[in-house]
Amino acid sequence: MSEMARVCVHVLSQYVESQSSPEEDRYVFAYTITVRNLGRNSVQLLSRYWLITNGNGRETEVQGEGVVGEQPHIAPGSEFQYTSGAILETPMGTMQGHYVMVDAEGESFRVEIPVFRLAVQTHIH
Repeated sequence: MSEMARVCVHVLSQYVESQSSPEEDRYVFAYTITVRNLGRNSVQLLSRYWLITNGNGRETEVQGEGVVGEQPHIAPGSEFQYTSGAILETPMGTMQGHYVMVDAEGESFRVEIPVFRLAVQTHIH
């Protein structure tokens, strides 16, 4: 690989109260991910892997091709943003994972997605 592809991932998560049902242990979270290509060559996101852990420590693994039905090409200096969701049985949990991407030379590489929290913002009245 000529130059190590440089990809930055930023995550913003939020609790979706309107779709959640705490009395049925259903907590819906949305997360918006921005994948930024800081390298000099275009890259393509091929697949994703997630490890979702709920507040009781129960783990769920999710893997698949692309994100939100796409395998986006990301040009140098540009970004791809998407929003997806997760449903937990607890008001708090975490997600972490990685993307498998391919660079302009056809070399695949992993981009780690550090752990981020899914948490209901508790309101104190």
